[in-house]
Formats: sequence, C-alpha cells, structure tokens
Amino acid sequence: MALEMRERCERCTTAALPPDGPALICSYECTFCGPCGDALGGVCPNCGGELVSRPRRAAGV
Repeated sequence: MALEMRERCERCTTAALPPDGPALICSYECTFCGPCGDALGGVCPNCGGELVSRPRRAAGV
C-alpha cells in the first residue's frame, strides 16, 4: 500500500507539494507544507497525531 502523495497543503491550500519535495504528514496521511507544520507545532489539527517528514518519491513515479 503506497502513500497518497497529496499535491497541496491541507491548511493553506496554496503550497504546492511535489512528490519529490518536502512535506509533513500524520499517520492518516493528512499533508502539510513545512511552514504550516511549524505553525501547528508539529501536531495534526485533524487527528491530533504527530506530523513527521513525508518520504520523498522520485519524480515521475
């Protein structure tokens, strides 16, 4: 089962999140850009889970 590589930050909705770029996710795959993740204190506002670095996927995969 692969991660869903969401393309936009769920908080600001403007930050583009390419699969090979940095992003933060929780265990439910809620996805945020770095600045929003920092503003949230590393805690997902949806489930209260920890936000961690999302693994990067090679471009085009």
